[in-house]
Amino acid sequence: MGWVMLALVGAVAFGLLALFGVPRTLWSFGAAALMLGATGYALQARPGLSGASAAASRAVEVDAVGATKMRELRSAMFGQFTALDYAFYPADALIRSGKADTAAHLMLGAVRQTPQAPALWTWLGMTLVEADQGTMSPAAGLAFRRGVTLAPKHPGPAFFYGMALARAGQPEAAIPWLRRALRLTPDGASYRPDVQGALIQIQMLAAMRAAAAQPPAQ
Repeated sequence: MGWVMLALVGAVAFGLLALFGVPRTLWSFGAAALMLGATGYALQARPGLSGASAAASRAVEVDAVGATKMRELRSAMFGQFTALDYAFYPADALIRSGKADTAAHLMLGAVRQTPQAPALWTWLGMTLVEADQGTMSPAAGLAFRRGVTLAPKHPGPAFFYGMALARAGQPEAAIPWLRRALRLTPDGASYRPDVQGALIQIQMLAAMRAAAAQPPAQ
């Protein structure tokens, strides 16, 4: 039944993509989500076991957009070669060298120095999630929401908050933030396809999780 449900979810998902006129160039996001779900099911599913409610486990990382692409989107959304690069570039280098805790401390100092910069608060949230190995801590959530509060009509804080929630294994909580980011993204923005594609992938992942949680047919 698990494989049948996966096939049904796939058929419905791609039918919705066609119905809503999503460009075929973005369908690869949906295919990636389906493959992720199928792989997880093949490796971990135990269809013979009796149904039981599973406690939320530590996050399964959802790499809808890679780390390099995330930095590119940060530049596209918040601007490139700005005064905030004094914090962004060293933090990026520290994370690449495996020193996410130090990067988080650096970003915390940056928001203290420039507390009205939504981009800094947003990236503080990202570095805190990285430092906590993909976990959405209360401190990270607070940083993201501060970024949203400072720039309620900017897509950046909402987008990165949604992506961090998805990485933390909370795709259902991520979807409203990604929808908000898409609504706030100008039609002609270079990064709009990335926002739309990430939303599609995470919606499909949430749908597969919901289908997998259904009790087996008797």
